[in-house]
Amino acid sequence: MTTTTPALHTSALTSLPLLARGKVRDNYAVGKDRLLMVASDRLSAFDVILGEPIPGKGALLTQMALFWFDKLGDICPNHLTGEAPESVVTAAEIPQVVGRSMLVKRLKPIPVEAVVRGYLAGSGWAEYQQNQSVCGVPLPAGLKNASKLPEPVFTPAAKAEAGEHDENISYEQVVVIVGPELAAQIRQLSLKIYETAAAFALTKGIIIADTKFEFGLDENGTLTLMDEVLTPDSSRYWPVEGYEAAFAAGQNPPSYDKQFVRDWLEALRINGKPWDKTPPSPHLPPDVIEKTAAKYREAMTRLTA
Repeated sequence: MTTTTPALHTSALTSLPLLARGKVRDNYAVGKDRLLMVASDRLSAFDVILGEPIPGKGALLTQMALFWFDKLGDICPNHLTGEAPESVVTAAEIPQVVGRSMLVKRLKPIPVEAVVRGYLAGSGWAEYQQNQSVCGVPLPAGLKNASKLPEPVFTPAAKAEAGEHDENISYEQVVVIVGPELAAQIRQLSLKIYETAAAFALTKGIIIADTKFEFGLDENGTLTLMDEVLTPDSSRYWPVEGYEAAFAAGQNPPSYDKQFVRDWLEALRINGKPWDKTPPSPHLPPDVIEKTAAKYREAMTRLTA
């Protein structure tokens, strides 16, 4: 299946004040207490926003986040208002908004990425090889790349400025940033959400290796799940059927996220040299764009089938 909806690289709403453009989402103010979050089709790799959008990506991310918010509603409150995003823009702007947006409560964001790992991968695997721990959490000896951990671990990160890498921090540093009570609540809630979601995804043939959550506080100080949740942009999704062979070979399992694009960029040579991972990004060929879009579609289809 090929996506026919026009891709949206950057939204251009003029009826609402633009607050910020992230790597994927454009956030607009709706009065003083709400935000309109528009998920574009932008794709970032190595913290560089690529020039070509991935058609259908923003809508898929939004629908997947809404799916998870609904499924997890009894565990944790979230930022959704329940109102239609199209209701706060002009008729001419609805095509930019429909299917790819969330109208949400404006919260006080907590400056910590709540990362949970159920498997050893990515920066966690790199850190483990150096000191047999991740973010100060000691792990058993003898683990390999993509090993399942004895139990999920909370490995937070400090949110970086735009264009910078998030920095892994210890739980003790989270306590310093937000206080012991809130730190404990964030850790407990993050682990519960991950364990619930990972168990469900496994019934659909998907391994959620790790994920990151963002939380904020509402006007009553209630911890609230915000931003996106459990999408292939914020999580490492592996198909069950490809895991064992890759693990046995010491390789990264195939994934439903943007790893496909990262691998292509890593292998690319420009005038005989690798891309230096700074803007401007190389142009993505049509087949890489379509294969990436297909990865996102397959993840959504399997999860909701």
